Amino acid sequence: MTGPDKNGKTGEEPEVSYYDRMAERTAELLEEGRKTLDEALQKAKDELSRAGGFTAEQADRVAEWIRRDVRQSADKAAHAVRQAVEPQRVVAGAQSLLARILTGTADALNDLAQKAEQSLEFKTGEVTSAGSLTCKECGAEMHMTRTARIPPCSKCHKTVFRKSY
Repeated sequence: MTGPDKNGKTGEEPEVSYYDRMAERTAELLEEGRKTLDEALQKAKDELSRAGGFTAEQADRVAEWIRRDVRQSADKAAHAVRQAVEPQRVVAGAQSLLARILTGTADALNDLAQKAEQSLEFKTGEVTSAGSLTCKECGAEMHMTRTARIPPCSKCHKTVFRKSY
């Protein structure tokens, strides 16, 4: 550390200003999205060194400070994200979502099954083509060999049947 200059400023202040300028330029280059941190730092360092006022040693030292600070900030951010997104909460949320999806799917399939069952339901007095009718009450089968009007069940006299072909 050097003592104050004729204006009362310490020798480190120019490096502080240089740090700010290099950090700002590095951030601009990173925001453009075409550079890695190391590439952006190198380009910022080259641009500012060409502008003059600092040695290559000073530029390298300031670039290392910026790299250190960016890495430390990234580590803190990653830690904060890990803390905020606890694996148990993520798993519980995924299970809840899966349960809702499966429940919705089961309901839709149940509705579809009921509609399919209703489309296979025939009643006494209706006309049907050849096929087998099973009484929904007692399970007795009636074989229709041709198109005809459906009679009541010969076993229990109920009137609702399920058709199979």
